Amino acid sequence: MDQIMSLPFGVALAALFAIVMIRVNVTYWIGRGAVAGFAHTRFGGSLERPKAARAQALIQRWGPYAVVLAFLTIGLQTAINLAAGAARMPLRRYLPAAVAGSVIWALLYATIGLAALEAWLAVAAASPIGAAVGVAALVAVVVWVVVFQRRRAKAKSADTVV
Repeated sequence: MDQIMSLPFGVALAALFAIVMIRVNVTYWIGRGAVAGFAHTRFGGSLERPKAARAQALIQRWGPYAVVLAFLTIGLQTAINLAAGAARMPLRRYLPAAVAGSVIWALLYATIGLAALEAWLAVAAASPIGAAVGVAALVAVVVWVVVFQRRRAKAKSADTVV
């Protein structure tokens, strides 16, 4: 990575963009290929069940947003791009999201991302307990936001049912 960061900014940005575009598209096609292979097994009929259809509809609607936002996370990019492929998200929806997310990722990584990663590694090396507490605090905030959103959605749906 030091080799890329030693390049002029524009070249480094283009290289990072190319790397991430290749990675996410390979992941997408692995997901598509896995589902295509699964469809030819005796369990392939499960892809046509109502729950699977609802999941595909959800991914068709919200998937491009998830693909773009996944580039702002650590550890979810691969899973979301694989899921987009497995859900057979149309390329006309996937590719623009992948391009937008890749541009965001390359810009962040080429500017503040590497510095933040180096700072995090320095904290983790100096104080593994401090790093663990930081991760736990971040996880707690994410869990709180998810629980809050679910409760709000549940209350909203209960209000509309009445």
